[in-house]
Amino acid sequence: MTAWIVLPISLSAFSITGIWIVYAMAVMNHHVCPVENWSYNESCSSESIKHGYPKSCCTLEDIPLISKCGTYPPESCLFSLIGNVGAFMVVVICFLRYGQLIEQSHSSWVNTTALITGCINAAGLVVVGNFQVDYAKSLHYIGAGVAFPAGLLFVCLQCVLTYHVAVSALDFWMAHLRVFLTTVALISLVLSGIFFIHESFLLQHLAAICEWLFVIDILVFYGTFTYEFGAVSNDTLVAALQHSNSRGCKSPGSSSTSTHLNCNPESIAMI
Repeated sequence: MTAWIVLPISLSAFSITGIWIVYAMAVMNHHVCPVENWSYNESCSSESIKHGYPKSCCTLEDIPLISKCGTYPPESCLFSLIGNVGAFMVVVICFLRYGQLIEQSHSSWVNTTALITGCINAAGLVVVGNFQVDYAKSLHYIGAGVAFPAGLLFVCLQCVLTYHVAVSALDFWMAHLRVFLTTVALISLVLSGIFFIHESFLLQHLAAICEWLFVIDILVFYGTFTYEFGAVSNDTLVAALQHSNSRGCKSPGSSSTSTHLNCNPESIAMI
């Protein structure tokens, strides 16, 4: 067991805790309404605001979408930090998982595509975290439009890979769990998109709930990599780098591509 086992669960714990803190700050600063609020008005007067308490009069602008919670300072600063740190951790996890599967001699286009979609997901998270929806709406929506589908595709591909490498009964139970999480993510993302395009207060609120469910579900999925990361070592990262650098290298006496470098020293020095 190595220290890498802490990484996936740290991503889940850090990000889920962080976005709930952002939500709590936004509620107490009257930037959004509580998620349990289902009553909305066309407009509100400033006299209805009670300092130290959540807003009692809410409009369509106060719906607690995750992005809306992280729009205004001071919570926007924490929201950006979570997006940047979380994106970096996602890239590391994706690369380690990629290398781990290569070590197990499971190099395939599915594994490579999973790595690419994971990195695209991380790039979208950076855009979402640093371009707040009220100040850079187009960029924010582009980031969300990239991050959410890429994240969903990543977990789908990881389900396939988990079944592909499963050996023990526990491995198959983990695969079943990931399929369940992926199904929840798919349903919540589709419903969130359907509800979001309507101007109805009720449907917008439902869109926010589905968005929260999707994000938390994806983060829990990343946390499940703790199961495999007990076997990850520093050599796993090296294996991933070597494989990326040696696609055209051949093993001595073999016509197939090797998962380890058997090339000239110049190629090794390039890593």
